[in-house]
Amino acid sequence: MTSKERVLTALAHSEPDRCPCDYIGTPEVDEKLKRHFQTDSMDVVLEELGADLRVVEAPYVGRELRSWDDGRFENYWGSIRKPVSNQAGTYNEAVEFPYADFDSVADVGKFNWPKVEWFDFTKMADDCRKYSDFAVVFGSPGNMDLINGTSYGRGVEKTLYDIALENPVGLACMAKRFECCYAISEAALKAGGGQIDILWIGDDYGTQNGLLMSPEKWQKLFFAKLKQMCDLGHSYGAKVMLHCCGSTKPLWGDLIEAGVDIYQTVQPEAANMDPAALKAEFGERICFHGTISIQNTLPFGTPDDVAKEVRLRIETVGKGGGLIVAPAHNMQPDTPVENLLALYAEVKRG
Repeated sequence: MTSKERVLTALAHSEPDRCPCDYIGTPEVDEKLKRHFQTDSMDVVLEELGADLRVVEAPYVGRELRSWDDGRFENYWGSIRKPVSNQAGTYNEAVEFPYADFDSVADVGKFNWPKVEWFDFTKMADDCRKYSDFAVVFGSPGNMDLINGTSYGRGVEKTLYDIALENPVGLACMAKRFECCYAISEAALKAGGGQIDILWIGDDYGTQNGLLMSPEKWQKLFFAKLKQMCDLGHSYGAKVMLHCCGSTKPLWGDLIEAGVDIYQTVQPEAANMDPAALKAEFGERICFHGTISIQNTLPFGTPDDVAKEVRLRIETVGKGGGLIVAPAHNMQPDTPVENLLALYAEVKRG
């Protein structure tokens, strides 16, 4: 089987020749693997690992974005971020919040939100053809991402209060973000000409121990937009993969109803997120991406521990298809290379 055939078979809830797999890691891990395989190309790294998915992008070609000598930089959403390092790695944290001072819905409308013409889709079809033997993905966890993405421009506390109080100003920011991501996704799907297999979107609805809000609140504020995005992907023949962190089991029936085909970021340590139990309850209606612990096994286990966890997931969650084996989130910089390699070596065993 080609990688594309392998992934599409699994997504059709049938068992392929082996379980498909994917790679997601921080930039530090990318560099670690490039050094290990003695290459400057992530394509070579993915080939060596045996990853079955490839992501295509629309390069940003919009207005010039500001940057400062102290490391701060502006992204195309208008928020200001800065690299902040800890003992494990470096992360771009929001340090200035341009949406925080909006006092009215009119203020939201006046802001310079991203536009489709800020992105170059001219090479999308060629890039899809380049990866024709792989499952082609467009998007990222930041595609939609109404809660996290809005908080980068408005602040976490204010965004959570916006949800709790249904503040029209905060909800208008989320609506603008949705409008932008929907338009960009539609342009990419159209430019791909039916070659994009998976539309990747994201929104974080959970914490380690439970939901960020009640299911009723989620249904009222987020269900319709999620369904719109799923309907968009399906209208172009693509499966829809939702990145969603944390403990979210009470929403899974609604996620399936909205049209989510693949749940990406199945985190086994989060409350009520045991992959085998989720498979038993929902496995005929949704597919799984992830499931390999980045909180414990990958950073702190041995290569044998990693191999055992991968084998367990293949034999339980992968039974009958429906699983793309991958880290439960981006592999972090403190993960040993030997453990990364053990994950993919075990997948290749079939």
